[in-house]
Amino acid sequence: MPKVDVLDLNNTKVGELELADTVFGAEVNEALLYEAVRHYLAGKRGGNAKTKTRHEVAGSGKKLWKQKGTGRARTGSVRSPLWRHGGTVHGPVTRDYSYKLPRKMQLGALRSALSAKLLDGDLKVVSAFQLGSAKTKDMVATLRKFDGEKAAKKILLVDTAENRNLELGARNLPGVDVVRSNEVHPYHLLGANRILLTQAAASKLSESLAKSAPKSKQEAN
Repeated sequence: MPKVDVLDLNNTKVGELELADTVFGAEVNEALLYEAVRHYLAGKRGGNAKTKTRHEVAGSGKKLWKQKGTGRARTGSVRSPLWRHGGTVHGPVTRDYSYKLPRKMQLGALRSALSAKLLDGDLKVVSAFQLGSAKTKDMVATLRKFDGEKAAKKILLVDTAENRNLELGARNLPGVDVVRSNEVHPYHLLGANRILLTQAAASKLSESLAKSAPKSKQEAN
């Protein structure tokens, strides 16, 4: 089982935490990660483009002139797609781009994302986000203590429950997102340069995702 250091908010080691090997030490499946990100973005897609057909545009339905004898092209309505301000043929309509992704694929992608980030050294575990205030400047000072040689442009903070000071302190910081452990998605993990998990969140993810992990051949036998 992989062991990670547990840090306090001063970036000082205060303990160690054992994580499930099937969750934080799993084989990285890039195909699953691609499908999970594609599924997430499809669900966020608006699909609000809409054009009006000939029965939706404004205008009379009266025939403009008689069918024959005028020497002009025959026409039946001012709302014809051939006319200016007429309807649009085969234009886009509002639609839902989301689709269902099997739950096993979603959980497998989440295990792959956690393993990849831990392997790259982008994931750290903190004891808790015990912030004395909800001020943005205090949040900035805390995050700067975790900066290495290069400051991370995108930081993901994961906690198990609502943390009012954490959410208020981070909401005005560009590139800093706060997500609860039961809502974290591979899209959030892959888009962050640094991930800070509370010890409770890491333990909860390790325990819950280990239950749904596929058994090895030795365990199956």
